[in-house]
Amino acid sequence: MSNWPGSYDSHMKFEQIYELYYQKVFRLCMGYFNDHESAKDITQETFIIVWQKLSDFRNQSALSTWVFRIATNNCLRQIEKKKRLPVGAMPPDVAEQPHLEIEQQVALLYTCIAELPEIDRIIISLELENLKQADIALITGLSETNIRVRLHRIKEKLSFKFRQYERAN
Repeated sequence: MSNWPGSYDSHMKFEQIYELYYQKVFRLCMGYFNDHESAKDITQETFIIVWQKLSDFRNQSALSTWVFRIATNNCLRQIEKKKRLPVGAMPPDVAEQPHLEIEQQVALLYTCIAELPEIDRIIISLELENLKQADIALITGLSETNIRVRLHRIKEKLSFKFRQYERAN
């Protein structure tokens, strides 16, 4: 069994998997929700499932692909849940405070990513985690060719959005 970060060896402990993938899964979730608390909650839910299902993992795909697929499914379930719930407005005196530890450019990136369609958000979030296009294709169910084309278009959209935000400020 190889020891590259995406491979899984049955002696690998959950703590090692958690340590290796926590930040990556968190960033993926941020790409979906652009909300620190929501991303943190979905990341925790993802690792609960990973822990519960780790004994079922059969090495039919890379460990990273399996973990990201669980995270993606959790994000999509949460989006569906939010669509079904009525949206209430925040009271005017309650302002959402930005998290100071997130750099301004990263925050802008997540804002731009959040404005993309769901499938584009997952593709670019996985790309930002340096997943191979073949793995992104497996996770999303799209062809590698489709992933390459979509990535090119997504990057163009994000560049355009960045320029718009820069002009507005």
